[in-house]
Parts: sequence; C-alpha cells; structure tokens
Amino acid sequence: MNSDDKLQQLIGRVRPPDPSFQEAARRRLNSLTKPRGSLGALEDLAVQIAGIRSEVIPRLKNKVIITMAADHGVAVRGVSLYPQEVTCQMALNFAAGGAAINVLSRMVGARVVIVDMGVKGGLPSYEGILCKMIDFGTDDMSAGPAMSREQALNSLLAGAEVLENELAAGLDIVGTGDMGIGNTTSASAITAAVTGAPVRDVTGRGTGIGDEQLERKIEIIEQALAVNRPDPGDTLGVLEKVGGFEIGGLAGAMIAGAANRIPVVIDGFISGAAALIAAGICPQIKNHLIAAHLSAERGHAACLKHLGLRPLLELDLRLGEGTGAALGMFLAECSVNVMRDMSTFEGAGVSDIPGGGAS
Repeated sequence: MNSDDKLQQLIGRVRPPDPSFQEAARRRLNSLTKPRGSLGALEDLAVQIAGIRSEVIPRLKNKVIITMAADHGVAVRGVSLYPQEVTCQMALNFAAGGAAINVLSRMVGARVVIVDMGVKGGLPSYEGILCKMIDFGTDDMSAGPAMSREQALNSLLAGAEVLENELAAGLDIVGTGDMGIGNTTSASAITAAVTGAPVRDVTGRGTGIGDEQLERKIEIIEQALAVNRPDPGDTLGVLEKVGGFEIGGLAGAMIAGAANRIPVVIDGFISGAAALIAAGICPQIKNHLIAAHLSAERGHAACLKHLGLRPLLELDLRLGEGTGAALGMFLAECSVNVMRDMSTFEGAGVSDIPGGGAS
C-alpha cells in the first residue's frame, strides 16, 4: 500500500461523535444535583467526549501528550530571538523531565512522548525520544517550498503512527505540543494561506521579538506566500510549501486520534496551524478536537475561528510544548468525573423541578 492509500484508509476510519451517547450523557448531566446547564462549557465538553469515546461516562485514565520537535529553514532569516540549536537542547530538556510540559504533565498524570520529526543535526541517542525524522529541518520557505510533497505526506503518516503506537500502552485522551525555532513563522504562513487572513493580522512576536524584527518577519512570510503561492484548496500542498515537519506530524496524530475515537486536546498556535492542516485533509475531525486555550499569539484566534472551536482557557500562554493542552486535559477529566461522581437528585434525596433538572 502506498503512502496516499495509507492516508486515505486512515481518513476513511474517522466517524463523527456518536449522538446516542451524547444524548445519554446530556440526560445524565441533567439528572445531577445542580441547575440544568449550570456547569456551562464543562457540560458541553463532557457531552463531546462521551460522543467521541462512545461511552456515556468515559474514563480518562490514560493521558498522553505528544510533543513533536523539528527545525525550520526559514530561521536563517532571523525570525527568532533564539538560535536553532535551542530546538535540540529543549528536546533533551523534555526528555530529562526539566521543562514546563514535564511539570504540568506530571500534575495531570499524563505521560509525555517526545518525537524528533526533523531536528537540525539530529538528536543524540537519548532514552525517551522517539525518532521519526523526515529530514534535518525544512528548507527556507521564503526561497521555495519548505519540503517535498512526499515529505509532507510522510510527516502526516509518521505522526499517525506515533499516535497508534501509543494505543497499546493505553490511550484515552491525547494532547498535542511542539518545539521548533521558527515554527511560529510557519504557523502564520499556514494560517494566512488557509484562512485568507492578512499576514500582518496572524503574525505575532513568537519568542519575544521586537518591533523591527516583527516587521521583518511579516515581510518574510509575505515573501514565502508570494514565492510558493499555496492553494488553500490543496491543504497537503500548503503543508508542503510553508509547513514544518512537526506541524505535519501533529496533523497526522490528530487524524489518527479521531480515527481511533480519542479526544484530541490541541495546544496553542502551532497546534492550531496543525489542526488547520488536519481539518483541511479530513474535515470530519473537527468535532474530535478540543481547544485547550487561546494563545497570546495573534494568529491563534484566526485558527480557532476557522475551525469553529471555542477555547476552554485564556491565560496569555505562548510557550507551546503542550503546556496548554495539559491544562485542557485536566478540565476534560474534570468534566467526565462530574458525570461519574456527582449525586443525582434521586440518589441524594434532593427535590428536582417538575420535568427534571433544577433551574
């Protein structure tokens, strides 16, 4: 089976959340000792997860955050405050357990899967880092395509394989994270190409660049779009022209999550750009995605609006790594635990309003 066929087979396995389980979950929530709908978005989240998992009261015991790392050739144009060596150094920090994502994942009881999708120079052999390298970073998208179409397809399939390999160890919910110097430049280009938004409106400061460097970053993204002319109707082509290997890998993991009825909690701007790629290739996955938060990066709001997703949190996060996804995963677990552990009106001997569900 060739790569195109593998991707189409994966897409063919994606089904919408089961409405019968969603209806049953809503009835369960309405029977609990609270005014109907009073837990707001948490109730909607519980219903969404019930439909995805095809369980009235899902258990989210096995939690995984997949953090993918890769370098971007456009970094040579000076779009970041940090040198590309930081991608490798931070991936090793993840593996050693010393990064923010490690702290937050331990707090929510999630294991972190670190994936080298294309770190410049490669990563040294290190326990806890999975190698799915496509190449030693992408090419400079301001001068031509970031990657070949074959590499774009292979990055999707590699990401899907990472997700499906985690099923054997137990997987009830997954979060996405990233690391890559220059990746907000790629994410802005993807967002502009897919949504049609002006580059200036979807380009932020990334690692904290100043005004002059931000103007230069905007110019470079506009140059990349002019040189490559990505077609929003060809989402794989958008990934090819202005994407990143970790972005393709995350998109593939999202599609595989949906194919296996796993709720996918997406992190910030890079994950949002990956979700644009995933949803363009497989529109059915949108109802399987949970937006953990609204990033401080300007383009993230455009991603979520295009996807029709409502963020759970707004904390001005812009770190990536999967940090926001970890927080979103905690809220997801809270939502289903309310359904499981909260008393019903009947069980607690509390008077309900006529017709059920206190007001």
